[in-house]
Amino acid sequence: MKEKILSAKPKGMLALCLIIIALILGMVGFVFGVFAAASGSVPGIILTIFCALVVLLGWIPLIGLKILKPQEALVLTLFGNYIGTLKGEGFYWVNPFCSAVNPAADTKLNQSGDVKTKTTHINANGVAVSAELPNKRMSLKIMTLNNNRQKINDCLGNPVEIGIAVTWRIIDTAKAAFNVDNYKEFLSLQCDSALRNIVRLYPYDAAPDVDTTGDGIADDGSLRGSSEIVAGRIKAEIQARVEEAGLEIVDARITYLAYAPEIAAAMLQRQQAAAVVDARKLIVDGAVGMVEMALERLNERGTVQLDEERKAAMVSNLLVVLCGNKDAQPIVNSGSLY
Repeated sequence: MKEKILSAKPKGMLALCLIIIALILGMVGFVFGVFAAASGSVPGIILTIFCALVVLLGWIPLIGLKILKPQEALVLTLFGNYIGTLKGEGFYWVNPFCSAVNPAADTKLNQSGDVKTKTTHINANGVAVSAELPNKRMSLKIMTLNNNRQKINDCLGNPVEIGIAVTWRIIDTAKAAFNVDNYKEFLSLQCDSALRNIVRLYPYDAAPDVDTTGDGIADDGSLRGSSEIVAGRIKAEIQARVEEAGLEIVDARITYLAYAPEIAAAMLQRQQAAAVVDARKLIVDGAVGMVEMALERLNERGTVQLDEERKAAMVSNLLVVLCGNKDAQPIVNSGSLY
């Protein structure tokens, strides 16, 4: 299905004025026709019948009046045949027998652009009741879809919870209306499917011997550290899936990322342990460097001559002081060094 843009000019106001004039003339002609028909005049009878038909059926052309706001479109069909799409703001008049098509008019997802149109009427008990009317116009604005968070296993089998926000818009109204049953639900399902396919290729954190690009070489890609790359792949995956629905994916961003609750505590302990090991490694490296510097300075200046046993004791004491978690408690030796 290929989109056809109707080049009709917005002549709704002219059509409305002509319809109102026709109705007024019909009512006036009906009155004169009735007086003429009372005297047995055949033209009066014909005029009465004609004006009565004009007054009774004059409301039908009013159905063809359509108002479009900026960034709105109206997909029109005539007796089941697609005749074209109206685009551009204005007050239009179209064939009153044309009907607008929007299969997702009453679909409300967790996204922008789902504006509820309400009308108020009085029921038999005299109570005002508000009812929702589906909007048959298609919005061409950029909208945001924020699907529910999903629990997905990463490439290491760890369950993670992830959510994305997808900005999209309609670029082909004919495909959106006729190629899929409901383009909003179609987009939502394809976003979930694409997210699941991409997330399972990455670990949550960088892990050794993991290939995330498919080139056969291990890399350091991860959901947490390569969010821009992951979002780009998710966007490309969704775009390939919704091409036939006439939709364009403007952007896709990860809005939430965390381990699933059942393993969050264990993974937190793992991260804490890794942080402690890294910190201890840094402290030990610094302490060894400081001990080496102290021994070199003592030898250069000849401050004191230490044998290997005393050097070992000094190194042990310095490492205990520099690497300990608590302040060292010095012990003063009042006797001889030997």
